[in-house]
Amino acid sequence: MSQIKAKLQQDLKNAMKEKDVFKRETIRFLMSALKQVEVDERRELSDDDILKIIQKSVKQREDAARQYREAERPDLYEKEEREAELLKSYLPRQLTEEELKEVVSAVIAQTGASGMKDMGRVIKEVMAKVGSSADGKSVSSVVKTLLS
Repeated sequence: MSQIKAKLQQDLKNAMKEKDVFKRETIRFLMSALKQVEVDERRELSDDDILKIIQKSVKQREDAARQYREAERPDLYEKEEREAELLKSYLPRQLTEEELKEVVSAVIAQTGASGMKDMGRVIKEVMAKVGSSADGKSVSSVVKTLLS
């Protein structure tokens, strides 16, 4: 069993003991999403797979929160925001923009990229290096800035 999954199960158990309904329900929802992928793909998930699913869940929560804010539903907005923050606690520390710029600059120098036509190749290399420490949107914007 992966370390992240074991931590999730332990946190679920603790939330049940502490009668923390919010944390319990959020972790259960995430665990069911993980189980669904395991059943669909008929394999045990690695830590990287789990991190990708958590990132996807965080993004879904943030999108929902944004929509609830636009619809002036503060109760639902706050719930989605809290869930996103709880799920983010299971992700590794995200790179700062400066750290990301250093990695992107190194990849650009390494690949010899010269313009926007090389953007896809640079993003692919950067994502391979940083993994789940940065999201694709921020990587894309930094690459675009440095290549233009």
